Amino acid sequence: MGIGHKVSHYHKPISAWATRSGADNAYTSFMRLWLLALLVALVGCLPRLQGVDPTRLPSAEAWGPHNAPLEWWYVSGYLPESGLAFHWAFFKAYAPQDWQWGLFRPALLFPGPYHASHIAITDLWAGRKHFEERFDFRFDRPWGDSLVRYPPLYIAQGDWRLVQQGDAYLLQADPIQVRLTPRKPAVVHPPGYSGTAETGRMYYVSFTRLGLEGHIAGRGVQGEAWMDHQWGDQLSSGATLGALWDWFGLHLSDGSDLMLYRVRNAKGQVVQLAGSATDPQGRVRELSGLKMIPLESWTSPSGRRYDLSWQVEAEGLELRLAPLRREQELLTASTRVAYWEGPITGSGSWQGQPVQARGMGEFVAGTYTPPGFPGAGLNGR
Repeated sequence: MGIGHKVSHYHKPISAWATRSGADNAYTSFMRLWLLALLVALVGCLPRLQGVDPTRLPSAEAWGPHNAPLEWWYVSGYLPESGLAFHWAFFKAYAPQDWQWGLFRPALLFPGPYHASHIAITDLWAGRKHFEERFDFRFDRPWGDSLVRYPPLYIAQGDWRLVQQGDAYLLQADPIQVRLTPRKPAVVHPPGYSGTAETGRMYYVSFTRLGLEGHIAGRGVQGEAWMDHQWGDQLSSGATLGALWDWFGLHLSDGSDLMLYRVRNAKGQVVQLAGSATDPQGRVRELSGLKMIPLESWTSPSGRRYDLSWQVEAEGLELRLAPLRREQELLTASTRVAYWEGPITGSGSWQGQPVQARGMGEFVAGTYTPPGFPGAGLNGR
């Protein structure tokens, strides 16, 4: 009787444990199913991003936003009569949907685009440059203050704006207050994109020559500018960029415009040379037999190396190009990229005639980690 009592005494807790265990298992299964359903729902809410189809050319009129992993708009110009050069860029990027840190997928919590803006002004008379940047997730505006819509084109990050007004564009970004009027129709640069399958590709359209008037850094300005729009899947991966590049947008003295693009992979190997010539009437064609030969390099205070002087050759073209100022490196916290941006001049021949060239160059060195972030040295690397 006592043994039976003891057995009965111990059976009750075991039965209770079994019941509790079954309830816990059911709850765990329910939670797993609920989390799985939530995950599926969140994945279903992710935007459908589209990369570049190299068999399909973009339209030259494609200036509105796209559901692309990465996209940017860019305006730059060298204004010799005012002793100034400038550039403005606006970036829109989505967190890569296949990125995963352990069990965490950033794209699920940040399904919308991230935005950043850069402006840089070079004062050649004073021998200095000024750089500013803006980006989402600031402490003062944790959800950002960016807007992109079309048509007409309207891009804003705070009070920095590029606004289309009829055939013209107003660029208003604090020290840059200018009106831009295309002097040629927009073009698609052959082959329609920059980059390769290895580096990722970006569709590429431009207004290669726009009239410019207004004020920059309090100085009245008139001259000519260049305006780009690129979109595609050329995103970085971890500590490396998907692509590095050396780029020129040049106005020739005969009224022609040249775009020169040398794309490198993460190892620094050249994987694409692309160039186009837009004639005075706005007709664009590919530069055949293009060669871009670095002549002189410069090491910046951050320790990065940039090729600044070049010999450019193609069918009917021979140019020697050089920077007007070396100290043009930009170390960007908003996009985590180190690049050189500045005015370029040169001379040579085009179609058998002597020409002078002037415009802007952009040379991307790689990633940059701001001071105080993991992986950064004392001064950032």
